[in-house]
Amino acid sequence: MRAIPCLALLVLASQQFAAAAEMRSVDVQYEGGRYSLVSVAWFDAGIDETFEVFRTWDYSTQFSSAVVDALDLDPDSSGRPGYYVLNRGCILFFCKSMVRQGYVEVQHNRDLRAVANPQVSDFRLFEENWKFAEESGGTRVRYALLMEPDFWVPPTIGPYLIKRKLRDDGSDALDRIEDLAQRLADR
Repeated sequence: MRAIPCLALLVLASQQFAAAAEMRSVDVQYEGGRYSLVSVAWFDAGIDETFEVFRTWDYSTQFSSAVVDALDLDPDSSGRPGYYVLNRGCILFFCKSMVRQGYVEVQHNRDLRAVANPQVSDFRLFEENWKFAEESGGTRVRYALLMEPDFWVPPTIGPYLIKRKLRDDGSDALDRIEDLAQRLADR
């Protein structure tokens, strides 16, 4: 008799966990001094709120432990919103603060593209693109990054460690992004 209530609790718990943020794929490549990453994640949150979390740079410090400071900046002369991010990261004994600042192109609830200005950033190239789609009562986000650092990276082990850090750090933020999106929906 006691097995039935326990089984019911397990079924309810598994349904709750099944709806948590999910990293579906991550691919990181390194070639010719450039790193590329493509990932697909699913969030148990509406597209409006999920899009808002990614669109608002000020939220970055709440979901990424690598982001020390992030700001939404005034639009540039072309009317594109601006952004500023200060990251701090360590790989083994090598620690670095990195700035990127640039503009954002926005297609509401569909596409975000952020491009860093190399003149005021620590990267020769830093382009990010997020594509949003409603899926299974939540939101699927495809993220693509192409970056080329403008700082010294240890040549033999650096690319491997940066690839690993890019792959591992992204998945840590998923639940925090989902939580922020769900809190926005509750407002």
